[in-house]
Amino acid sequence: MDKGYKILEHPADVRVRAFGKTKEKLFINAAKGMMEILQSKIQTPPSKCQRNIRVKSVDLNALLVDFLSEVLYQIQTNREVYNEVKLERFGPSNSSGQSTLEAELIGNKVESFGEDIKGVTHHDLKIEQRNGLYEATILFDI
Repeated sequence: MDKGYKILEHPADVRVRAFGKTKEKLFINAAKGMMEILQSKIQTPPSKCQRNIRVKSVDLNALLVDFLSEVLYQIQTNREVYNEVKLERFGPSNSSGQSTLEAELIGNKVESFGEDIKGVTHHDLKIEQRNGLYEATILFDI
């Protein structure tokens, strides 16, 4: 578990089991796992990029899916991959009960992707805490 995530085999889809000592680290490791699935080939010479995103969702599980979906949207739209994710705000927003996340994505422009992710699913997603670690398994539609 050195990387904070594991890629799991699944028929017609790919799963990532992400771990973290905090919920924030869980989200970052889930994003890193998703980026590994893409098997990106970085442009030569490398061209740096940076994006800021903001996501609001009804609960923590939905926030994870919405966060990964927004990162995937940025990847596909801008042909970029992010090797660094900095969570600048994470948690409930005001009295609305919604969860909010603001992040900075830092990475490189991509020449090509080895795998295409069509979407991030809610299928069997449940963030749990076990043995002092937060854990979630995310199913990606490829």
